[in-house]
Amino acid sequence: MFSILIPSYNNLKYLKLCLESIDKNSTKNHEIIVHVNDGSDGTLKFIKQNNIKHTFSNKNIGLCSSINLAANISTLKYILYAHDDMYFCPKWDQFLINEVEKIGHNNFYLSATMIEPYTGHIEFNCGDNIENFDEKKLLLNYKNLSFYDHQGSHFAPHLVTKEIWDKVGGFSEEFNPGIASDPDFNMKLWHHGVRIFKGLNNSRVYHFGSVTTRKKDGFKQNRGDRTFLKKWGITTKFFKKYYLKSRTKYMGPLSEPNLTINYLFELLLCKVRKFFTI
Repeated sequence: MFSILIPSYNNLKYLKLCLESIDKNSTKNHEIIVHVNDGSDGTLKFIKQNNIKHTFSNKNIGLCSSINLAANISTLKYILYAHDDMYFCPKWDQFLINEVEKIGHNNFYLSATMIEPYTGHIEFNCGDNIENFDEKKLLLNYKNLSFYDHQGSHFAPHLVTKEIWDKVGGFSEEFNPGIASDPDFNMKLWHHGVRIFKGLNNSRVYHFGSVTTRKKDGFKQNRGDRTFLKKWGITTKFFKKYYLKSRTKYMGPLSEPNLTINYLFELLLCKVRKFFTI
């Protein structure tokens, strides 16, 4: 059904848990593609022994490049990008499938709802690392945690068609190791005409908190927010507030921002900030 792309960088314990959760909590069979960065902790050996489809680099090439390589060998209509430190809750995929069928076209960006120990869409502590992870507590409670379908999500796991992924060129690799790559991808979708940016309440994952995917090993310091500002002329904060309307209740497809006084004033501040950004 989905090609699930998972970048991993020497994070084998979390990756195993992630893959186990997909295996036992999915309603459909999915194509799983792991990009292994380095893999010297045993990840590459594990992937090969279990015949898991994968791409490989002998060093950390960053989240964006990792996902793009994995996407190149995907074979299914839909691409779902995930982190290796996520636990997929039961029937996570069925809710996404139902939404895709309801939409009836390809111009969408759907995401799940993240449960995290200290932040996320839903704050609910079932452990902040794999050693103290309380799977039983999560499975007993995840369905009863109050939230809603939300607008403008830019968080993983997210689902798009491979057709649109290819048209916009996947992730922009100037954002490696990964900060602000998600809003940049959303901006490219926006310019492509996508207006459905919807986070589904019932599709849920537990997220330990980016323990691997944005490691900066081997990279010069890259301020993704500055890269975004220089590229698009606005800040990620401005984009999420006025375009995606992030974290508000989902009310349907988005439209162009209203040219209010606040919008124009904050847009001017973005332009000034860009002028002084090196």
